[in-house]
Amino acid sequence: MQHRVANLRQDALHKLTTAVASEYRTLVVEDLNVAGTLRNRRLARRIADAGFGEIRRQLTYKTRRNGCRIVADDRWFPSSKTCSGCGAVKAKLRLHIRTYECGACGLVIDRHDNAARNLAPSQRHARLVPEWPETRTQSRRRSLVEPTGRPAPLAMTTRPGRGGQVAQPCRTSGRHKRETVLEPKPSRFGDVTDLPGRNARDAKT
Repeated sequence: MQHRVANLRQDALHKLTTAVASEYRTLVVEDLNVAGTLRNRRLARRIADAGFGEIRRQLTYKTRRNGCRIVADDRWFPSSKTCSGCGAVKAKLRLHIRTYECGACGLVIDRHDNAARNLAPSQRHARLVPEWPETRTQSRRRSLVEPTGRPAPLAMTTRPGRGGQVAQPCRTSGRHKRETVLEPKPSRFGDVTDLPGRNARDAKT
């Protein structure tokens, strides 16, 4: 059951990040302190299930693949507490409050929409997200696609063959290898074409 839930979450995150990275040329994300928010026992399970770190990891390599850029805003910038209409900043805004209501200009807006509007102009002073460390699986896949400039390793396969055939070395690449070239094994009696009996039979035919 847990494996199925993990697969569904991974599929949803890939679809979301692919759509976002393909539509926008610049993405601004918040540098959230996820470890600190997990200390909240009421929201820890929901935050862990959201996969903030996985979303950022996927956005990082997908934006670079599409020729876009992703920037991270200052962690201490109060994007949720700041009014996107007039710029007034609230002293406190608890996490369970999902609607932002400005006491200065009267703006009523969703909490996340308000934060997104505040993050949009911040790309001018935000820092670029560093390259995400490459996993072992990604490194193996890249090595299979990119040429390394080194010859493939030699593999020797031998097996008894009819007529005394021997196997020649062949180059292999991963699981695939070229067809083995077989050559006649030299006889210990020398060249068989010099035998008298064979020459006589050849002459009769």
